[in-house]
Amino acid sequence: MKIYLDNAATTPLDQNVFEAMTPYFLNHYGNASSQHGPGREAGQALEASRATIAGLLNALPEEIVFTSGGTEADNIAIVSAVTCNHIDHVITTPFEHPAVLQTLRALTAKNHTRISYIKHDGKGNLDLSHLEYLLRTNTRNLVSVMHANNEIGNLNDIVQTGELCEKYQALFHTDTVQTMGHYRHDLSRLKVHFLAASAHKFHGPKGVGFLYRSKGQRLNRLIHGGGQESGLRAGTENIPGIVGMAKALEIAYGQMEQDHSYIQNLKYHLITRLTETLPDVQFNGNSADLNKSLYTLLSVSLPGTDTDLLRYLDTEGIAVSGGSACSGGSASHVLKALGTDAARTAIRFSFSKFNTRAELDQVAEKLAAVFRLAAA
Repeated sequence: MKIYLDNAATTPLDQNVFEAMTPYFLNHYGNASSQHGPGREAGQALEASRATIAGLLNALPEEIVFTSGGTEADNIAIVSAVTCNHIDHVITTPFEHPAVLQTLRALTAKNHTRISYIKHDGKGNLDLSHLEYLLRTNTRNLVSVMHANNEIGNLNDIVQTGELCEKYQALFHTDTVQTMGHYRHDLSRLKVHFLAASAHKFHGPKGVGFLYRSKGQRLNRLIHGGGQESGLRAGTENIPGIVGMAKALEIAYGQMEQDHSYIQNLKYHLITRLTETLPDVQFNGNSADLNKSLYTLLSVSLPGTDTDLLRYLDTEGIAVSGGSACSGGSASHVLKALGTDAARTAIRFSFSKFNTRAELDQVAEKLAAVFRLAAA
């Protein structure tokens, strides 16, 4: 039995994506910067993929910059926004991914950039009136707020956030790594200047992502070398990965409503089963609220037990996590910011279109068995 419920860390590659990538490993292997036939062929695939992604997002192709993933995209966006626009005040949340928080801390140490954190309630809901206060009482602001949290699944209102940024002439960066391919993003309407995404979160390959930067926004190079990506990001482009990412996003947009409904029903089913079988289960943040959380993720806290639940589930062939895969097993800054009881075991279940209700029934039963044994 192998049950994979850690899709927030990475998703399995879609077979159709693999098939789209394969020719660019075996047959069309030219360097997109080369001027000969194979190079031009690779260059055409590169620009066709850029056009596909831009078209799905209602963006301009030149606004899409390919990166090695979401972390690099976040780093480029934040460093560029601060240094190219003389930003001296960044407004963010304590729940952001380390790619954002650690970049901001590095900038604070180097550039004396001030950081303010938006107030939140016990569920992690952001106080947008406090955001407006911070915008109104400071100048030269950058706001960095993720669309959905990767540990507790809270959805943030990036539409209203963008409108507030426009009202107070602030720059807005959002990390959409958990929502790209799962929600529709219309960048012709969203008031955002920088947006980060990563292919392996929507059944594309690892090691490739993109940064959207709205027209007119300058970028600072983090990687120096050749003139790839219109001189914005040096390094030979990962053509198979970029082709796969475009294909994965195309598939995701084509069946988004169907997948959303199917996966949300899986999540609701697990909520129901856990509530029935584990009366002391707690749900972190807005995780159990289907209207306020990412439909692909459920974060729970279970009472303390002598059993290492994560390791136990692993030995039973069930892959889950305690939080962000990027945290390397360290204590979750997200759960700490929420004030979650550290004595309880946090488990993050995250789902994909490849999961089934039968799998979730097995998971609920395995967990219930542990607590029945402990109570015996």
